[in-house]
Amino acid sequence: MARLSDIIEEFIKDMLENTGEGELQIQRNELANYFSCAPSQINYVLTTRFTTDKGYYIESKRGGGGCIVIKYIDINKNDYFLNIISKNIGDSITFYSASQIIDNLVKRSIITEREGNLIKVGINDRTLSSCMEHRNRIRADILKNMLVMLLLE
Repeated sequence: MARLSDIIEEFIKDMLENTGEGELQIQRNELANYFSCAPSQINYVLTTRFTTDKGYYIESKRGGGGCIVIKYIDINKNDYFLNIISKNIGDSITFYSASQIIDNLVKRSIITEREGNLIKVGINDRTLSSCMEHRNRIRADILKNMLVMLLLE
């Protein structure tokens, strides 16, 4: 028997596929009511099954009942980017390693020099100084999400 998390994941994937747009807006509470579970179960599925490493970008919108937007990135179209995101960045990355990745993307004209500089400012040690203990993990998350946003454009 499939676990509830697996069922919710498949349900969301089917809905996303049926939109044909690669983007889906869902209401977390409505989905939780549909599956007779706590909203935290929906959060769990979204944070563990719909990650940037797997080609998804999750955005939470507040106000007016709020919703969650799930965007799918076409893996075939963006293989190089997703390979960098999943294999080169991983769960943690130093500023030096991140800078090398960014410089390579600029050199290959995948991102502009301006975009590269903005990313570097967002992930440098000075910017992350208030979270020294986990800064390499936070840096990896920020870098992945910035690259995913560039993919979606």
